[in-house]
Amino acid sequence: MNLFKTYVGIDYSGARTAVSRNRGLQVFQATSTANPMRVKPPAGKKWNWTRKEVAHWCLEQLKGGDPVIIGIDHGFSFPMRYMERYRITDWDQFLEDFQQHWPTDQDDRSVESLRHGNKRTGRHTDFRLTENWTSSAQSVFKLDGAGTVGKSTHCGIPWLRFIRRNADPANRPHFWPFDGFDIPPGTSVIAEIFPSILRKRYPRRYKTTDEHDAMCVTQWVKDMDTRGHLTTYFNPPLTDEERETARLEGWILGIY
Repeated sequence: MNLFKTYVGIDYSGARTAVSRNRGLQVFQATSTANPMRVKPPAGKKWNWTRKEVAHWCLEQLKGGDPVIIGIDHGFSFPMRYMERYRITDWDQFLEDFQQHWPTDQDDRSVESLRHGNKRTGRHTDFRLTENWTSSAQSVFKLDGAGTVGKSTHCGIPWLRFIRRNADPANRPHFWPFDGFDIPPGTSVIAEIFPSILRKRYPRRYKTTDEHDAMCVTQWVKDMDTRGHLTTYFNPPLTDEERETARLEGWILGIY
């Protein structure tokens, strides 16, 4: 039996502000009976998404009674060294602390406008445990250079807080693995995912890499769920100590 009825893949972008239309933001959706399709932004097919629109759209998807899984391409948290430095002991505390120093969900703020002199920073040589389990994941603190995840992460985390705070209590999503590695039956899930490890598994049917990546995320979570393997990926072979670390640092769904 499938865990989810709907599958969403989001290829993220940290460019400009939360209300800037960004061609790098791509949203795809599938169901157990329908293949992934590009979701058009509210403004129409001739426009690109904004991060603010994506967050509100995600909230709408969580309102239905059927469980949905949303895979998003940016880091959900920071390395343990950062947490220890600022005495952060749980993810909700991290979200609140981060919001105070990086309010990138505000309409007029960008990573660049908040970056210089910001006290809540880290070194690009610092990695989370999940990133050390891959051969290609970059540090969430790397903010410069092509293909970096740092800006997406710094822009996406405040919107995770927004969704967590504003989701309907009757349909509250499970932020994996911060709310636990095991998924309660009938519960929607929001998880970090890394399209680069999936990109070559599926034929390219769309023009841009961003579209292809969002499609791959959607197709992969659907495939793993309908084949009965997604539960395995929700429980990577970690020690008890590593699980405690991942409950604070987060984990990339698909790294096993």
